[in-house]
Amino acid sequence: MLKIRMSRAGARKKPFYHIVVAESRAPRDGSFLEKLGTYDPKLPRDNVERVKLNAERIKFWIGKGAQVSDRVAIFLGKAGVAPMPARKNNPQKAIAKAKMTERKKAHEEKASAPAPAAAEAPAAGAQG
Repeated sequence: MLKIRMSRAGARKKPFYHIVVAESRAPRDGSFLEKLGTYDPKLPRDNVERVKLNAERIKFWIGKGAQVSDRVAIFLGKAGVAPMPARKNNPQKAIAKAKMTERKKAHEEKASAPAPAAAEAPAAGAQG
């Protein structure tokens, strides 16, 4: 199965990606069939050089049955090469898990508990 996806090419802490068509079982930065564009996340969003695509070759590979990754599908939708993918929404992911809920509850109880008689301790030490 062929995939159109990103392959990282930048140095450490300086990301730069090639948009490539590769076999789905190949490693992310491994062998690929053809380079179809680039993505430079360091550039501002409105910069023309941020995403470069070879639309003609991308359409060719999609016609051959290549599947597009989620991130690349968004690039293609914004460029008008393919229809914009539907936005994914998973409200269950935003709900806190049991452990976090317990921590939050314990923190709230600790904050609402009355302060111990710490004001009396320094006064007793000052007399001696």
